[in-house]
Amino acid sequence: MTHGTLIWKNLTRYRLRFFLTTFAIFIAFFLFGILQSFDKALDAGAELAADDRLVVSNRINFTQPLPIAYVDRIRSMDGVLHATHQSWLGSYYQEQRNFIFGFAVDPESFLAVYQDDVVLPAEQIDAFIKDRRGVLVGADTAETYGWALGDLVPISSNIWQQADGSKVWDVVIKGIFKSSRDELPANGLYMHYDYLNEARTFGKDFTGTVALTTTDPALNDQVAQAIDFRFQNSAYATETRTEAAFNRSFVDQLGNIGLIISSVVGAALFTILIIVGNTMALSIRERTSEIGVMKALGFRASTVFSMVLGEAFGLAFFGGLIGTITAWGLVEIARNIPGFPFVLGFPTSVWLQAFGLMVVLGVLTGLFPAWNAYRLKLSTAFARV
Repeated sequence: MTHGTLIWKNLTRYRLRFFLTTFAIFIAFFLFGILQSFDKALDAGAELAADDRLVVSNRINFTQPLPIAYVDRIRSMDGVLHATHQSWLGSYYQEQRNFIFGFAVDPESFLAVYQDDVVLPAEQIDAFIKDRRGVLVGADTAETYGWALGDLVPISSNIWQQADGSKVWDVVIKGIFKSSRDELPANGLYMHYDYLNEARTFGKDFTGTVALTTTDPALNDQVAQAIDFRFQNSAYATETRTEAAFNRSFVDQLGNIGLIISSVVGAALFTILIIVGNTMALSIRERTSEIGVMKALGFRASTVFSMVLGEAFGLAFFGGLIGTITAWGLVEIARNIPGFPFVLGFPTSVWLQAFGLMVVLGVLTGLFPAWNAYRLKLSTAFARV
């Protein structure tokens, strides 16, 4: 019988205890994997932002508007290569639960600024630009609702309203785009700003944000300061940030996601640490006489130490691997759901962190019982029989 067999036999001696302890570890690592995946997805917009792209918003809050006239003024400033604008639509299809990330944009300037992110054929670009009612939709969104090129689609808004009281804009799908990077979702909808602006009952000639690319990323700070200085005394003062900082501000609206995730995972792992540590201590105490017999039969103290520590690592890795693999499987299922709002991923860093936590859990829960088993004297062991 090998040492590995002995370790497994001791772990599974009390099946119910083994199952409950493993299940507790499984839950902790499952939560860790899922929450880390969501955290990475929320940070993707900031991590994948273009280095040379800035976003101008109202200084009060990015939900407040800016005059559309700002776009041409910004476009004419030194260091600015391209500039465009975007207005949030609050759009949905048929029912409000069918939410769509929709924006009203100027087609040509939008594609100039975001040419590295949006992938679609040249003929679709041309068709979108020429048709006032034309829209671009992401491939994921089109797949979700079964849309195809040329379809006439009613898009509703929970913000904008037409003069006749309708909140529906009939649009024609002229392009279906894909994202240039797998980490970014292709789930947006972009319609002509002029089509929205001419029909809405309020907010005319205003936009939400202005996006621009600089001639050199090294000029980002200089350009941002120049823009904010130019409009600082106007009724619509601006705040200009890098695209990464602006995207991160959206996540910040939800609260400190990193702290929330750390707190939840930390609480779960601390609880598991106590449970597993107590289980290991109880198990070794119950087997005090057996450990004495092993030493009497010639097992060295170092061997006993390694076997007890191996039990702790076996528990940590058995439950931890099952939990992490299950989380990975669920993430893979979610990321393949058409129209899912986030591109979830399970990067190598999450696996490495999970393995690191398994090692820490094994050491912290097994070291003390293993040391006690190492120091156990035969007289003490047999005195407890």
